[in-house]
Amino acid sequence: MSTILIVDDDTASCRTLQLHFRSQGHETVIGHSVDEGLRRCERAAPDLIVLDIRMPGRSGLDGLPDFKKCCPRSGIIMITAFHDMESTIQAMQRGADDYIHKPIDIDELDSTVARILATSGASSGEVQRVGERDGTPPSMVGRSRRMKEVFKTIGMVADSPVTVLITGESGTGKELVARAIHRSGSRAAGPFVAVNCAALVETLLESELFGHEKGAFTGAVSSQPGKFALARGGTIFLDEIGETSPAIQAKLLRVLQEKEFTPLGAKRAEHTDARIIAATNLNIEESVRQGSFREDLYYRLQVVNIHLPPLRERKEDLLDLVQTLLARINREIQCNISGLTMEVMECFQRYDWPGNVRELENVLMKSAALCAGSTITMDLLPPALRRLDRAPGQASDRPDWQLSLEEVEAMHVLRVLNACSWHKGRACEILGVSRPRLRRMIQHYALEPPSGSGF
Repeated sequence: MSTILIVDDDTASCRTLQLHFRSQGHETVIGHSVDEGLRRCERAAPDLIVLDIRMPGRSGLDGLPDFKKCCPRSGIIMITAFHDMESTIQAMQRGADDYIHKPIDIDELDSTVARILATSGASSGEVQRVGERDGTPPSMVGRSRRMKEVFKTIGMVADSPVTVLITGESGTGKELVARAIHRSGSRAAGPFVAVNCAALVETLLESELFGHEKGAFTGAVSSQPGKFALARGGTIFLDEIGETSPAIQAKLLRVLQEKEFTPLGAKRAEHTDARIIAATNLNIEESVRQGSFREDLYYRLQVVNIHLPPLRERKEDLLDLVQTLLARINREIQCNISGLTMEVMECFQRYDWPGNVRELENVLMKSAALCAGSTITMDLLPPALRRLDRAPGQASDRPDWQLSLEEVEAMHVLRVLNACSWHKGRACEILGVSRPRLRRMIQHYALEPPSGSGF
């Protein structure tokens, strides 16, 4: 039996969690604000704290360091109904053990509670609090479980100097992750320098990275600092590092090992304290096996590995991505797109998006530029998307006014489930129903995921 402190201003949410935890044999204590929760914490010394982020008065994020100070050996799970990367990163930086969204998935909650209680008290170190950063936050959104893990990892490594290797297909947002790590960490005031290692031939890339002295090669009419010199005090992002030559790989290994490099034509090495973040869309382990990428460099780079899933594997994020991208597109091209039709969204759900988020942004940008009104319709989509057949059961041949209420409800529930990739917790949030009611609706209407979808 463990003692669990629940801190949430929502009385119904507290009662539901209390009944659930008691059914599993745990003792529960409740506080409806940060201050009340801290008083309960001092008296109860809980093994686990379930802390809501948004509350009247002090937020759970603001109170988190105080809970860590009050009960340093207690595990902490942050709970929120909002899906934003910055809150996730801040929660992990300030000492949270995990982060769960409302409506709460009971299976996810149970597994998280079991894992944290099994290790509660094992860590004695405090996580340094990081203040708010100036500037616009990176445009990363996602409520899928895999993206939540990415956000959590960003929060955990942002203040650490360790090298990070970001992997994932082209267009998944690897540079956005690198920028989020930089912006969220202690080096945020320093420069962020990005280098596309695949865009330059070997000799030019070497000069670009390490700089050169006057006369080092034909055309070198003056000395030029390299990117490692420019990134001092900040972060250097080496994109497509898997495309580098063996000679460049050897020089990068030296930088990682010795923190120094030698500009072309120079006689003395220079020091760099730049944090290194690298990315590749290649299977780097296969490149190591084939001998095209140094094994020692690979292990130096992937102290922490962050893998970004392709868009086809996180389609529950599509709606959030569309909303975020359209807001940016409206600003960039001075248009006023307010949304898209249900047919377009269903088409997006069926499409595999081989170009990932970059392709989605491209499709939205072109459609917005051609849109005469405020809503993106099917006729504005590229031919590859328009050719997609309508999924079975997604619509009726009869006009809407001839459908019964049951038919309309069944169609809408199926649309929401497909849009959420059959994530029932997210579907309940959109539909405004409980999980038991959603199960009854699925059984009553005999709803099933699209064949071959893997849901």
